[in-house]
Amino acid sequence: MSSHPKSVLFLCTGNSARSILAECLADRLGEGRIRAASAGSHPKGEVHPLTLETLRGYGYDTTGLRSKSWDEFTGAGAPRFDVIVTVCDQAAGEACPIWPGHPGQVHWSIEDPAAVEGTSAERRSAFERVYRELERRIAGLARVPPRDER
Repeated sequence: MSSHPKSVLFLCTGNSARSILAECLADRLGEGRIRAASAGSHPKGEVHPLTLETLRGYGYDTTGLRSKSWDEFTGAGAPRFDVIVTVCDQAAGEACPIWPGHPGQVHWSIEDPAAVEGTSAERRSAFERVYRELERRIAGLARVPPRDER
């Protein structure tokens, strides 16, 4: 295993659902090979309650999860990322900051579960679908060796 885990920043607009789910999944599935963070271009300021419920249902500790701005990851002293992954179409279309180290960029068009309307069961089902889709994609990302292992 590399002594330098792959660092990934997951971005969406609100940083309350998809990017938070992705951050948690990457930390778990990466098994130390991925260091994940998440942020939003226009953060909601709080993590969506069904995001927290979904994560807790899979045994995640949600203590400390928060909705944060991508501004925290720019400028002097900001962490360097190997890959920036946008998980929503709106964030992918926005003018992103200049990231330290000029990381690679990837876009995954993922449904916004927070935008789904309907019964409680339908809304929970949307979060479950998004969790499973992110799990599938991140499992693939976790199999890609860091640069120094190639």
